[in-house]
Amino acid sequence: MYVGTLSFDLLLGDVHSLKEKRSVVRPIVAELQRKFSVSAAEVGDQDLHRRARVGVALVAGDAGFVSDVLDRCERLVAARPEVELLSVRRRLHTDED
Repeated sequence: MYVGTLSFDLLLGDVHSLKEKRSVVRPIVAELQRKFSVSAAEVGDQDLHRRARVGVALVAGDAGFVSDVLDRCERLVAARPEVELLSVRRRLHTDED
């Protein structure tokens, strides 16, 4: 069993309130969930209106599959014009960890 995680640190563009932030972050989280069948959520920086931390997790039996899906998730977020991807933290865990 392999568990892959990503943590995205995002800088949001022209956002001036937490309500506007939600209108940017929620569609990104929903698209990750819909396209890649991963667990995704806003996991940090909830009180800052121009920053967001989004977490993604995936469990599978093949490390190559996990790596491929996480690569596609990262490309999707990096391609979004309304956010700037500041950093990505990736981890791959096995059941022996």
